[in-house]
This record gives sequence, C-alpha cells and structure tokens, in this order.
Amino acid sequence: MTETYLEKLGAAAKAASKVASRLTTDRKNEILLKCADALIENTAGILAANAPDMSSAAAAGVKPFFLDRLKLDEKRIVAMADGLRQVAALPDPVGEAVSMKTLPNGLRVAQIRAPMGVIAIIYEARPNVTADAFGLCFKAGSSVILRGGKEAIRSNAAIVDIFRNVLVNNGFSPDFIQIVPDTSRETARKLMQMNKYVDLLIPRGGEGLIRSVVENSTIPVIETGVGNCHIFVDESADMDKALPIIINAKTQRPGVCNSVEKLLVHESLAASQLPAIVSALREKCVEIRGDKRAISLVPDIKPAEDEDWSTEYADLIIAIKIVADIDEAISHIRAYSSNHSEAILTENYTNAQRFLDEVDSAAVYVNASTRFTDGGEFGMGAEIGISTQKLHARGPMGLKELASTKYIIYGNGQYRK
Repeated sequence: MTETYLEKLGAAAKAASKVASRLTTDRKNEILLKCADALIENTAGILAANAPDMSSAAAAGVKPFFLDRLKLDEKRIVAMADGLRQVAALPDPVGEAVSMKTLPNGLRVAQIRAPMGVIAIIYEARPNVTADAFGLCFKAGSSVILRGGKEAIRSNAAIVDIFRNVLVNNGFSPDFIQIVPDTSRETARKLMQMNKYVDLLIPRGGEGLIRSVVENSTIPVIETGVGNCHIFVDESADMDKALPIIINAKTQRPGVCNSVEKLLVHESLAASQLPAIVSALREKCVEIRGDKRAISLVPDIKPAEDEDWSTEYADLIIAIKIVADIDEAISHIRAYSSNHSEAILTENYTNAQRFLDEVDSAAVYVNASTRFTDGGEFGMGAEIGISTQKLHARGPMGLKELASTKYIIYGNGQYRK
C-alpha cells in the first residue's frame, strides 16, 4: 500500500474530525443508535465474513483462546450493539467543564473537554474492538482510523462498511470511520509515522505489537493491555471467598489481559491450602508451574523458569510462588508486574490498605477478581483498552479518556502589563 493512499486516508479523517467535533450530542446519539440497529439487521453478513477469518486462523494453528477472541456469533453481535447503545446513553464529554475560576484581574478561566481529533487504533483479532472504537471515538467528537490484524480483516471490514453506510444514509461523510485494508507490518509502520494527520495512536494486542508501536511511532501513544496480573493470598484470607476468586480470575477467560497469571501464597497457609488450590485449578485444565517451595508441597507441579515470572501467558497456565509475608509479595509484584491489575485476598484491614497504597498498578483489588478491570464493568460502557501507563489516561479508557482539554478565557478588556 502506497504512502499516497495513507495520506489520502489521513486527510479524509482530519476533515471528518472537524465535522465530528461540532456535532450535537443528540445527533451523535442518533447515529450510534442507528449503527446499533444496523449491526443486528446485518448479523448474517457479519457472520458470513467472520467464518473465513475463523477458518484461516484455525488453519494457521493459532491458539484456542486467540480463536475465542476472533469468533463472532449472534450473542456477541448483540453485545456489540448494546455497547453502542450504552455509549449513546453516557454523558457527552465534549464541552464538559473540568474547572472554572475567576482571577483577581477579572478574567474567567475555564478548562473544558475537547475532541482529540483523529485517533488511530492498531489492534489484533478482536472484531468487537471495531464497534467499540467507532462508538467511543465518534461520541467523543473524533474520527477514527482502524488497522486490524490480518486474522480479522473480513470481519472488521464488514462492520466498518455497515457503519459507513449508516453515516452516508444520514447525510454524513463515511470518513468518520476508516479501515486500512492492508494488514502488512510495513503499512502499520507507515501509519505510526502519520503525525501530520493523527493526534493519538492506541495499540491493542500482545506485547510485541505494543512494543513496536511505542518504539516506532511519531504520534503520541497510549500503551494498553499487557497483563501480567497477580493475586496475593494473604495469611488471613478467607478461603471460602478466595478460592472462587482465583478460579474465576484464571479460567473465566484466560486469553484476556485481566486474567491472573501469577499466584503468590503466604507461607503460613501454603501447606494447608495450596493442594486444594492446585486441585481446583487442575479441574479447570490449568497447567501449574511453581517455585521450589510450591513444588515441595505439591511435587508434581512443573518447575517455573526465571522468565515465567514476567510472562503473560494468555492461556490456561499459572505460576505459583510461596512468599514469606506481604513485604515479599509486594516486592515480587513491583519486580515483575506489567502494572495492569493486582489483587490481595485478605481479612486484615491493615494489609489490605497497605497493598492498595504500595502496589502501583492501574487497578488494585481487595477480595475481588482481576477480571473486573474492564470499562463495561466499571460503568463506562464500552472501552477502548486498558492503559498501563500514567500520562493522560490510566486503567480502562472510556469517553473522557478519549477527549483532550482546552482552556477558554472570558475577558472584558484586560491586557497584560
């Protein structure tokens, strides 16, 4: 794909963003609701496009959990439509006052939320991201350029075509949403250099994709998603609550970024509780890896290698380490966490508060599954991803995180002396 093509795509997105920034809330909501209806009406076409994507991915030998992300069915299409309706129901961030004050000189200074402009998203194998990205970016007053992975290109294109048709049928340019049809790495790298047109770039995918974007982009980037998440089972944990949390966090959807990957167990309860934990995980077909102390308690655990502690498995695999106390647990998390989501299972208030204060991740839990780190679960409607960095946005990114801010100042003849 030529740079000229991408330049045209970028210029069209920039022009569309100027229109999007001026749309009323009612008009944006109307389009989003029509897009939701259109998804349902075109379910058969979407599934027909998804079928060859699934077949090609299966033939390529991708992991089952990758196929789960790629798969669409009627239930998931309904969920995508519901996501758009939820976004339509949310308050519009554009124009919202963040702060307002009157200075001694009489100037009234307000900080308000403003559209970002053009947002580009590079993502892998999750067609639902296509719908979420359009809904959130459009409601936030921006246009969006999508570059999905080759595995989902037919599914993504089908969804984009539906939205573009809705826009055209309602008198708008279809360029509020565009998709890059070329899924080559070369085209992705060219997109990363389009700072003349694109105001923000968000990667969603594995560690390799995110690293490539961060290292090669000339556009501001929000890092998302790599989830080497931990649960620490404290000595005071109520195991009737703790065990279901562990099982849920590992097995409900093991291929997603908020699935737990490492389990830290306090040494005072390891002997009595670790065999039951391992047994419950194995009933869900989880492969267990462990340090020497864990293996001494359950001898048939596979030894963990050094790289295990920093690995996001995105699979039915978990590594277990026995720790002496909360100090060692926090130290281990600081050394190996990707700063996504961590949890402590405890009935000790002091330890709970210390864990919340000292663990520096985007989401930190007490007695709850890490699987809740999600925009929908946090009441944001759809999300664009989970930010694991600190600048501008952190944690699940919804509408407010996709808007910038600007200052507006009202004067009455003031000038600076």
